[in-house]
Amino acid sequence: MRQTVPAELSSFIGRERELAAVAKLLAVERLVTLTGPAGIGKTRLAVRTVRSLTSSDGIDVCWAEPARMDPPRLPELEAGLAAALAGREALLVLDGCEQLPGQARGLAGRLLAELPGLRILATSQRRLWLREEVEVAVPPLSLPPGPVAAGGPAGPAGRMPVAEMAGYAAVRLFEERARGADPFFGLTERNAADVAALCRALDGIPGALELAAGRSHQYAPDQALRRLAADPLTFLAGGAGRGTRVDAERSYRLAPPAERLVRERLSVFAGSFDLAAAAEVCGFGVLTREGAAEVLRDLVPGLLADGGPGRYRLPLSVRAHAARRLAHGPAGDGTTAARRHHERCRVLAEKAAQLWRDGAQREARELALRELPELRAAMNPLSATGPAAALEIAVSLWFLWSACGLSEEGRRHAERALALHPAPRPARALWLAAWLVASLGEAAAADPLLVEAWSAAVQEGEDTCLAYLAHVRGTVALWEERYEDAAGEFLEGLELLPEVPEFGPGREALRAAYAMALAHTDPSSVAAEDGPPGSPPGHRDPWARAWSDFARAVVHRREGRQAAARAALLRALGILIGLGDGVGQAFAAELLAELEAERGRYAEAARLLGCVSRTRPVAAPAPRAERVLRARLAPEAFREARREGSRTPLRRLLPEP
Repeated sequence: MRQTVPAELSSFIGRERELAAVAKLLAVERLVTLTGPAGIGKTRLAVRTVRSLTSSDGIDVCWAEPARMDPPRLPELEAGLAAALAGREALLVLDGCEQLPGQARGLAGRLLAELPGLRILATSQRRLWLREEVEVAVPPLSLPPGPVAAGGPAGPAGRMPVAEMAGYAAVRLFEERARGADPFFGLTERNAADVAALCRALDGIPGALELAAGRSHQYAPDQALRRLAADPLTFLAGGAGRGTRVDAERSYRLAPPAERLVRERLSVFAGSFDLAAAAEVCGFGVLTREGAAEVLRDLVPGLLADGGPGRYRLPLSVRAHAARRLAHGPAGDGTTAARRHHERCRVLAEKAAQLWRDGAQREARELALRELPELRAAMNPLSATGPAAALEIAVSLWFLWSACGLSEEGRRHAERALALHPAPRPARALWLAAWLVASLGEAAAADPLLVEAWSAAVQEGEDTCLAYLAHVRGTVALWEERYEDAAGEFLEGLELLPEVPEFGPGREALRAAYAMALAHTDPSSVAAEDGPPGSPPGHRDPWARAWSDFARAVVHRREGRQAAARAALLRALGILIGLGDGVGQAFAAELLAELEAERGRYAEAARLLGCVSRTRPVAAPAPRAERVLRARLAPEAFREARREGSRTPLRRLLPEP
């Protein structure tokens, strides 16, 4: 026990709101507990809160750390506190209560009962579970957003101005501590994205950020990011970073056996989870699902809130430590947890695919993106479930790759798992890989996949796959402007495809593709109003409807109906932007730019081209509007308009209907 407050531990950044909230609560509540995982800044917030109260109110403060005492001496501490604080209006700080949870709970409860003038501020990784208690969960520091492409891979984000990046508390703390380790360190346009990615990887936890920043004299941010990804515990154990491993090991050692087991099994989650999902994956063997759910409820204060209400994740250092323990735990435990996690991901992927088929496409996209860290882990062909299981999930998520802007990522998942799959390779996975390659305009690379996929589909009796392979061949023909061939392939696909296929894009998407070919070969056959050729009224596929509108826009423009073409393109872009279809946005925006140029709106057309320049496939021919704009605009005006467009969201560049 001591009467003095510990000295400032470090910089106090980004905690102004929490500081005000805790001070306000202590004015009316008798027991306030600051909860959160190790390193989140509970003690630091307690120190600053006490300093703010004593400087303004002159309140008597006593600071105690029960965990620093041997348990047999705790009665001595309690007696000393009761004698010292009797008859006084005082604030007692109990720091680190998670290390002796039962004793700390009893100590706080008895002192509150004996001393009516006492208030207690406790710090702990879990609640004390006393009736008077008010919990304040200490959050991570604010973080810059992730990559612009929703659900993009972990790593450097898109460009963000340095001044804007420095507005996030985690980045400010990292920069300040890094400059202490390396006086020449500074946040620049060159390293800002890597610093942001590093802060996100470290969960915005101040303790971890300071440890990583303390190694700035050894590693540049991009090097630190790679080392952290490869081995978090080793990276954070360098130099002063020893504390992170010690925290993880101490927290694990103090936990009861059931909680240790749950932590180990939770390490199979790569991102966030809700408690039901965690119980489903972790509840097996000696720990039932109900038992796992009970442990998880107690664990919540030590988890990080993530991805919306009721979703949590393990801090990086805790997850890395738990994963190491799981790998060296009882035989088969890690494999069983991984298989249960994979099965949950398989069901999730199929649920998202069903939502897409039912027309709830934004919901399907949101579900897949929210669970994408887990789905990525489940698509690792080197995991316990192997490449065949990885490909099953990748095929279910065809819409995420093809319609939601993640074609390159989907292609990587498919090709990596196919490379490890023994012969014969499954037709569905070969179809997916061929489609993703063809969609990026790489016809030569798609050819061998198409040949192998056709053979596999015939042997497997996969008529649906044969239909989709005809669709891929039609896509290649569209790229090469062989419109008659494309129409024939799409028609063949429609003839082969079952009325209700069990996977893949479905009939309406194939009808939309057929309409795009007909727009060049037989424009009068393209439906003018409701949907693609042959579709029933009110069809349920918004994505297909967007491509049908694109086909209609091509027909309207050819026939001189510019207003109708513009209206069709704006309808299509409304859907394509909402779904994140970058390729679709590029083609529709480039056709819209042609219409704008024909109206003499040259700068507006150039901005449209600049906006979609990063999402259009590299293999696509130069936009037709570009030639007109270069002739009508001065070179510098054209370049400036494109630059402005590249910095502006497409939705803001669209003309009024």
